Amino acid sequence: MKKIAKMLLVSLFLITGFGQVLIGQSDRIEFVEYKLSNGLHVILHQDNTTPNVVVEIMYHVGSKNDHPERTGFAHFFEHLLFEGTANIGRGEFSEIVERAGGELNAGTSFDFTTYFEMLPSNQLELGLWLESERMLHPVIDSIGIATQKDVVTEEMKQTRDNRPYGRLLSELLKQSYSFHPYKNDVIGKAEHIRAATEEDIKLFHETYYVPNNAVLVVAGDIDIDETKNLVAKYFDEIPAGKHKVTHPTANEPIRTKELRTSFYDNVQLPALILGYPIPAQGTEDYYAVSMLSTLLSAGQSSRMYVSLVDETQKALTVQAIPLGLEHPGLFIVFGIPNMGIELEALEAGMNTELEKVKNELITERELQKLKNQMESQFVNRNTTIQRRASSLAMFQTFYKDTNRINTELENYLKVTREDIMRVANEYLNPSRRVVLNYLPKPTE
Repeated sequence: MKKIAKMLLVSLFLITGFGQVLIGQSDRIEFVEYKLSNGLHVILHQDNTTPNVVVEIMYHVGSKNDHPERTGFAHFFEHLLFEGTANIGRGEFSEIVERAGGELNAGTSFDFTTYFEMLPSNQLELGLWLESERMLHPVIDSIGIATQKDVVTEEMKQTRDNRPYGRLLSELLKQSYSFHPYKNDVIGKAEHIRAATEEDIKLFHETYYVPNNAVLVVAGDIDIDETKNLVAKYFDEIPAGKHKVTHPTANEPIRTKELRTSFYDNVQLPALILGYPIPAQGTEDYYAVSMLSTLLSAGQSSRMYVSLVDETQKALTVQAIPLGLEHPGLFIVFGIPNMGIELEALEAGMNTELEKVKNELITERELQKLKNQMESQFVNRNTTIQRRASSLAMFQTFYKDTNRINTELENYLKVTREDIMRVANEYLNPSRRVVLNYLPKPTE
């Protein structure tokens, strides 16, 4: 049973990559930032405690930028841009980094795409060259496109179509959003990827994977002046994009009537999912909503776990997760009922806990515990230069305020008990929610 619950959680995070960014700050994070003439925003963070360096580029393009008939393009490009460049052979990105003693990775979300290399600090120039090559000279041809179409559609099968509960989030999104492109999951539809032409793909690349739509972060064992010279050497001459970079608007209307629906999948146990619209990340109310989710389900001493898993044993697992996005996201409450427990009983138990936070102020002790949890997560999050690099890139990409890496924790610590009760009443409104019964397919 625990294995099934764990698989459900893994499915959610694999599909979206939406784990919220918690930025630690046991000490102030110092950085230098500037912009090149082509629009590339550069952030340099010097930390000479270990002989490593991270080179990360974040492009402000995610699945919400996909065309409605070409979903999955941003995720497709995450893969395609590892194919090679005019000066890097097909499939050699990883080999080059590994031979230098480093590692690399990439990720796509609803709102951004990011690539990074972690290397020994004496290989800094290599990392900058690799990312400049990826930006300026990628090889986008029929061979690479065909290869990555196969890779991406196979990933769809493994992470969504053939994984227990793998369609849970995609189905919730489809029901929760009518107009906004968040209604499509990050990896998109296989038929859209298969139908994409070389012209479609090149236009998407020329629009979004350009210096004026990117943030470059270099963090770790560097010298600031030397690194500035290297950045100029590899990125100054890259031309800005010729196409206008556009982003969808936050256009999803507020739901006024609860939607209840069911979805049948190849699972052994049913699941219940509640989805409530919440404000975008970085807004004042989002911090209280995020702390509310921690109160409800973070750890075995959380309210929902104690009530529904330990005491009444209505659930095998229960979670409340804020899907924090650049535009308004979702507060997701989901659970798997215990053997012999109907979904209706589990829903009643969930509703009871939600109503408590609407009608009763949490205790001062609970509030202090929440703030301690936030501070602990923040401090732990800043323990690696790679996480710091990602955080610097994200704060600049979404808020145009890199220094939020040093101030973000304050937004959580100033949340009051009254704030938590207020956002519970405002956003956990049954008339605005989607209730999804995720059910086993009937046996013949």
